[in-house]
Amino acid sequence: MAGHSKWANIQHRKGRQDEKRGKIWTRITREIIVAARQGGGDLSLNPRLRLAIEKAKAANMPADNIKRNVDKATGNLDGVVYEEIRYEGYGVGGAAIIVDTMTDNRVRTVAEVRFAFSKNGGNMGTEGSVAFQFKHCGQMVFAPGSNEDQIMEVALEAGADDVITDDDGAIEVLTPPASFEAVKNALQAVGLVPEVAEVTYRADNTIELVGDDATKMQKILDALEDLDDVQEVYHNAAL
Repeated sequence: MAGHSKWANIQHRKGRQDEKRGKIWTRITREIIVAARQGGGDLSLNPRLRLAIEKAKAANMPADNIKRNVDKATGNLDGVVYEEIRYEGYGVGGAAIIVDTMTDNRVRTVAEVRFAFSKNGGNMGTEGSVAFQFKHCGQMVFAPGSNEDQIMEVALEAGADDVITDDDGAIEVLTPPASFEAVKNALQAVGLVPEVAEVTYRADNTIELVGDDATKMQKILDALEDLDDVQEVYHNAAL
């Protein structure tokens, strides 16, 4: 199945994440705490915690930090209680935006998210106003030039929903969230390592933005991503 060009967008996002590496540990720490509190500290029984710890290791977080955060969440240490809150809104050209947060103060967080939208030309929407435009799924992206036939064979056999070849040659593997780990492990077992591997919210369709519109949209996204309580920002703009 053919898809739109996403490789440039993915590389652009990765580059901007690298620029903000200082915030990564804070966000991963919150994810570990919430995952462990909800599902317990046993990695074999808690896939969300396994993914969070994978992210922590990829970001070079020390093992002691990881253990301390799991202990904090499971009651072995006192810690802050975070709640997960999702906000939705619109950017330039009607582009849809989902903002996932973890916060210990929802009054502060909603005020900061609303300000980031309004100050930069966006509009905060109501719950459910844009979420229907996204699919919750596992996503793995392989660079252009990867072995499409092998990826398709291994991924579909392991439980993937779809394998999409984008216009620029990048290959996307889409899975149900529950099958993400099994498909990723099967691919890696035969030496197929994706550039991006995550459980995410993938837009059903994208809105192409260029020039000033793209610049304005990026300002909205940057303002949201820079907020301390924001964990993830999903959108359907192709910049």
